[in-house]
Amino acid sequence: MLSQLIPKHRVFISYHDGRKNPSEGGDYGFRLLFEEHFAGSAEALIPGAVRDGDIDPYISTDTTRQRIRDEYLRNTTVTVVLVGARTWQRKHVDWEIGSSIRHTQFNPRSGLLGILLPTYPGYPDRYDPHTIPPRLHDNLACGYATLHPWTNDPTILKSWIHEAFLRKDRLQPDNSRPHFGKNWSGGAWTD
Repeated sequence: MLSQLIPKHRVFISYHDGRKNPSEGGDYGFRLLFEEHFAGSAEALIPGAVRDGDIDPYISTDTTRQRIRDEYLRNTTVTVVLVGARTWQRKHVDWEIGSSIRHTQFNPRSGLLGILLPTYPGYPDRYDPHTIPPRLHDNLACGYATLHPWTNDPTILKSWIHEAFLRKDRLQPDNSRPHFGKNWSGGAWTD
């Protein structure tokens, strides 16, 4: 079987948690479902994620980004961005994407892919480039990342993850956008 030939990858899951402020929405339930479907019986990935409260919100932005890279992304090979309605607004999602595609002395860069969730407006057929995380958009434009609709099929997901892993050594990511200083608001981002 083809899926058995594809190796398992250590995957970092970037998403909008939303549990601290439920009125904003959030995709914590989809992260749990993602891990349950694909890390359990399917063995498609070894998951990791930064959860609300994992990092002190009062430390500096630079320290936060460094901790994300050194502690949470250290051994991962692919970052999966779960894209819901407000994921594009979250500074931590921006920082996680930026940190994961940056090659450093101790941490090689990761592959990148996005998955549109059923909570995303226009799901599953269309998306507005200005309502997905801007850094993910930049990497879709240069071919470093891909974007897919949610699937419950572990074989399909495993192939997307493996393709992202292979692309990371063939293509250069675009990490030129300035990092978010704070969460964004509004209906869409603009340059």
